[in-house]
Amino acid sequence: MDKYEQVLELAKRRGFLWNSFEIYGGTAGFYDYGPLGSTLKRRIEQIWRDMYVVQEGFMEIETPTIGIEDVFRASGHIGGFSDPLCECEECGEAFRADHLVEDELDIESAEAMSNNILEDSIKDNEIPCPVCGGKFGSVYSFNLMFNSNIGPGSGRPAYLRPETAQGMFINFLRLARYYREKLPFGVTQIGKSYRNEISPRQGVIRLREFTQAEAEIFIPPEDKTHPEFDKYADTVLNMYIEDDNGGVVRPIRLDDAVKEGYIAHEYLAYHIALTKDFLLRIGINPDKLRFRQHKKDEMAHYAADCWDAEIESDRFGWIETVGIADRTNYDLKAHTDTSGTELSIYREYEEPETVNQFTVKPDMSKLGPSYKGKAKTIAEKLKQLPPEELEKDNIQVNVEGEEYTVPSDMVEFTEETVKVSGETVFPHVIEPSYGIDRIIYCVLEHAYNKELINEDGEEDYRIILRFKNEVSPIQVAVLPLMSKSDLIKPARDISARFRKKGLMVSYDDSGTIGRRYRRNDEIGTPYSVTIDYQTLEDNTVTIRDRDTMKQIRLSKDNIEDTVYNLINGEMKFEDAGTLIEA
Repeated sequence: MDKYEQVLELAKRRGFLWNSFEIYGGTAGFYDYGPLGSTLKRRIEQIWRDMYVVQEGFMEIETPTIGIEDVFRASGHIGGFSDPLCECEECGEAFRADHLVEDELDIESAEAMSNNILEDSIKDNEIPCPVCGGKFGSVYSFNLMFNSNIGPGSGRPAYLRPETAQGMFINFLRLARYYREKLPFGVTQIGKSYRNEISPRQGVIRLREFTQAEAEIFIPPEDKTHPEFDKYADTVLNMYIEDDNGGVVRPIRLDDAVKEGYIAHEYLAYHIALTKDFLLRIGINPDKLRFRQHKKDEMAHYAADCWDAEIESDRFGWIETVGIADRTNYDLKAHTDTSGTELSIYREYEEPETVNQFTVKPDMSKLGPSYKGKAKTIAEKLKQLPPEELEKDNIQVNVEGEEYTVPSDMVEFTEETVKVSGETVFPHVIEPSYGIDRIIYCVLEHAYNKELINEDGEEDYRIILRFKNEVSPIQVAVLPLMSKSDLIKPARDISARFRKKGLMVSYDDSGTIGRRYRRNDEIGTPYSVTIDYQTLEDNTVTIRDRDTMKQIRLSKDNIEDTVYNLINGEMKFEDAGTLIEA
């Protein structure tokens, strides 16, 4: 087994990850989190909340996982959220055309190819169906959103959300009022998103239902300097820089990356560094973390600049786990245009300013009788037109996809000098978007170790998950040396004290003590407390360190405080008690 298979075998056996719908044969793109996996996931999410909600001050909201059609028409998902699909003409199996081309021709750039080029590549190279060897038909775009309806019958068209972001954008006006209309401000959301992947592969790396943790930070469009940039100015990033040979990873200080133009501005750079902080805090190996800028042909249509945090995996190479983008004001303007509600913010000047202002005055006494219920919307559209359009005899406006012709005598426009006390702006948005499931797999893989040990003159292997204490699902194991009532009672008492302290504890009295140590090593428990017959004599217990297998002996009085301090890094293991010589 390669490392991926070893990690997944352990994850399934010990209750981290299970295939969904397993008793019915399962289906690709879905995984369940078992007892330990759910706890690990919650710990990682809580660290994310600590960094973004508590430390950065970006409050959290929760919005529906299903959205009406208008939301995704405005966001561009209905028109442009698709992958190239081709179907076998003989067995009917569907595949992503770019994946077929990449696998057959051993290239990495097929994702940027058009459908026509992909189709020609499949035909010219006679790429067969991986299932039956048959021929493929044409390549076409397949929208990745799960579609549904709200209400009985045909209902109202709706979709499962492909990202959490849109729920935050459409709540912009209420969020702005919550933050007293002062920029910058941020909002976060952690929740499920859905993408109907054509042929999901790579196990937990590509799912049809997955968890995202996203922040939308609304900033002034004209000023993208970060007030606390100095906090990370000296941070060194492993940046993947494109060159004539393909690319190279270079360590670059954050302030130099901005000065040299690699990263567009300080705000984006700050959140790239914050992403690095988070990933290292939860246990990602710093030598297997890099940041790569999107190429022009893969940059999202809304992005001015975008970087991926990529984590190296033994089987899959570099995996995109976090995207940090400057989304400009694309989303707020798109929802403004579709909804008719202006998602902007009014900023007052320190002193009123005299400006030349272009004013458009639709004549509602004429528009009303001519356009009935559409008159108000048409009037708003007229106000958005430039002078050259308004000078035409017949003015064209588009309302909900329908063209209307407005005679020029129904609207007046002029330029006048006025005093203004402020302005309306569409903020720009910085978005760090975390794929929690991918990150969890990488944490598991980077924590996974298999080492040769020698105990009692015999060599053996032990498997260890070297989790950071902060993410370990089980923080301490309580192990009576033997399953005897006189040892079980104090062990149960210590377990209760640990739980009262808020620690996640595992009580285990089944099997030999060595086997129980191994079980806890496998699930990443940092400390094991053993109650033995010496405990009954002198009131002391042993604490075993997972990584070093060293043991110390100390009084069981206040043992809960000692373990709590060890887990939180407030005490060193060697200082907690008397080291027991091997």
